[in-house]
Amino acid sequence: MSLTWREEIELLLRPAGGGVHLVSTGKAAQLRLQKALYRADSEDAVRAKFREQLDQIPTAKGFVLGIPSDVGAGFVRGANLGPQVIRSTLLEVESDWGARMAKAGVIDIGDVFVVPQLLHDDMLSDAQKLATRRALYPDHVEANLPVSPLSIAERVCDLVFAQNPKIAPFIIGGDHSTAWPAVSALSRARTDRWAIVQPDAHTDLLENRLGIKYCFATWSFHANELFNRDGRLVQVGTRASGKKKEHWEGTLNVRQFWADECRRHPSESLDAVIAYLKSVNASAVYFSNDIDGTDDEWADATGTPEPWGLEPDWLFKLIRRLGSEIGLLGGDIMEVAPPLRQIPRGAHKTTLLAARYLRETIAATLRVEL
Repeated sequence: MSLTWREEIELLLRPAGGGVHLVSTGKAAQLRLQKALYRADSEDAVRAKFREQLDQIPTAKGFVLGIPSDVGAGFVRGANLGPQVIRSTLLEVESDWGARMAKAGVIDIGDVFVVPQLLHDDMLSDAQKLATRRALYPDHVEANLPVSPLSIAERVCDLVFAQNPKIAPFIIGGDHSTAWPAVSALSRARTDRWAIVQPDAHTDLLENRLGIKYCFATWSFHANELFNRDGRLVQVGTRASGKKKEHWEGTLNVRQFWADECRRHPSESLDAVIAYLKSVNASAVYFSNDIDGTDDEWADATGTPEPWGLEPDWLFKLIRRLGSEIGLLGGDIMEVAPPLRQIPRGAHKTTLLAARYLRETIAATLRVEL
């Protein structure tokens, strides 16, 4: 028997904060977050509230999806805890965060359930996919559901957009490979000339890394291919690259605003980003925000913190101007890794900033106050 879209999504996801598989250690903290987020008093009540959120997909204005996977990272791990900690921080700052989201028409559809050794189904043998399906979906093995975090997230986004093409995606990663499912699904759901603006210390523009097609270092290359290299990938804050700006712009036709340029001329560079997007007739922007695009003074709890980056206030202004002058269709916050802070209390400082980035992105996309 075939599954309905609603049945399939419920199989693919877990309640918010539940995408990291835990049996004992950490389980209590995970459940505390879920009870606070869903305003529920038991695990069963959490599950019921989660289902209610899924039921609202056809009419919602936006959805939050956590992808707690760091398998696509390249150096150190820890971004798998980003979705849980960012949500916890939002509740810490605004205890009525759930109610604010509901008023804005935003639902939290939960987390992709992550098998932490997997990344994308294209990398797996048929035998491994079958074995993992038996573990994840014992009653629906014949449905051939995806088993890896990137593949699951992409299928979820496809299903959501099929029910509600205008809904805005807000993704919480995870390493930056977890931006790929959203932009891939958007390429099928939208026919207008939307663009990507990517704050990031790095270019992520390798065609593959060690033979791997989709990971933190390659997702932007493949996003740019979706645009047929027509100039709609815009990167800001670049500063950690083995090649010069001229190489990337000249060979891949991306547009880059390196961090030193943005720091020296903040107002002019903001104007230039907006003017460039207008020049390529961008109808809307997906804002893919790697936390390491921000200077490590404010964001050191990440796998590759870099000095001399963008200042938070500059990025807040960029988000708001994108929303008001171009239009945002959604966005994400990536690479937040709370265990990896470099300075005392760096994790809290980073997650506070990440939570505000997400809130500002939602507000600018939907043109509401949060």
